[in-house]
Amino acid sequence: MLTLALLRHAKSSWDADGMPDFDRDLAPRGLEAAPRMGAEIARIGFSPDLVLCSSALRARRTLDLALPFVTPPPRAILHEEQLYMASGAQLLQRIGEIPGDVRSVLMVGHNPGFHEFSVALIGELAPGTERAAKSKFPTCALAIYTFATDRWTDVGPRKGRVVHFVTPRALSGG
Repeated sequence: MLTLALLRHAKSSWDADGMPDFDRDLAPRGLEAAPRMGAEIARIGFSPDLVLCSSALRARRTLDLALPFVTPPPRAILHEEQLYMASGAQLLQRIGEIPGDVRSVLMVGHNPGFHEFSVALIGELAPGTERAAKSKFPTCALAIYTFATDRWTDVGPRKGRVVHFVTPRALSGG
């Protein structure tokens, strides 16, 4: 069985006029949400073998704030420019390139690709995860899928089981 977690970057700042999108940092709300999601990842006991993170600043900062909660730490962390604003099809292609000895992956990235990818993967919903099929994948949302396979090349549309879906707002009770 393989496990894939998708963590959308936390809320980003639009304060700096003329700042390239790639270089936008987190807003105060994002700085608060990212560690909360890291604590949630630890609470549910998810520990990825591999982290694939967009190299955009807001994705890297989200990971930096969430990762200290995760134990044991991942064996590898890759910051990849190709994940910046990747489409659902591009994300699926990247997942298919993961080595066979990796059993669990955390991917940190962006919408609209994450929403497209997330919805496409849903084949089954565990009780309490129904919102994953309806959500637009808000900032810092976390979705975790399991796949009844041992090969990442077998991961595809309607083959995932959503076992966990949560947003920062849900964790704060709002």
